[in-house]
Amino acid sequence: MKEHALTARYSTLAQALHWIIALTVLGMFVLGLSFDSVPRGTKTWWVNIHTVVGLVLFALVLFRLFWRVGHKPPPLPEGTSDLVRISSTAMHHVLYLFMVVIPIIGIVAYVWHARVFDFGLFKLDFHVANTKTIYEPAEDLHKYLVFTLMGLVGVHFLAALWHQFIKKDGLILRMLPGRD
Repeated sequence: MKEHALTARYSTLAQALHWIIALTVLGMFVLGLSFDSVPRGTKTWWVNIHTVVGLVLFALVLFRLFWRVGHKPPPLPEGTSDLVRISSTAMHHVLYLFMVVIPIIGIVAYVWHARVFDFGLFKLDFHVANTKTIYEPAEDLHKYLVFTLMGLVGVHFLAALWHQFIKKDGLILRMLPGRD
């Protein structure tokens, strides 16, 4: 592997948020997939854990978006084509759009399923009646969007590997911790 002239890197905070969000999204996906396999008596508890962690993830995503407004990403490697620049920007925008929309739809499904947010120390009940005509389509949409997000994450991951092993432009080094 050749040496890279790329020195501009994401900040430690941006790296931490990226990896925490990425790992949490993957964990939430696995947890969501397991709902049909958990014992019936514990399903409500697991759904609540999924929801509470999802709310924390949603807050992290919003924090990352607001923080990003004032912090430009490091420049792409010299010689990066316009197509790659445009598609990279579009992909990141779409990823964040999904990470904002998915929890909002999940909250709608949760609340109209007449579920109570249980944060351990306190509970939050919106006293909304169980409305199947709202929560069922919301749950379905939530699920379909999550599968789409996982596909987009896969494309994002493959693009990072392409940069690392095909282009060999060092792009991935911008987001890997401990490489200064």
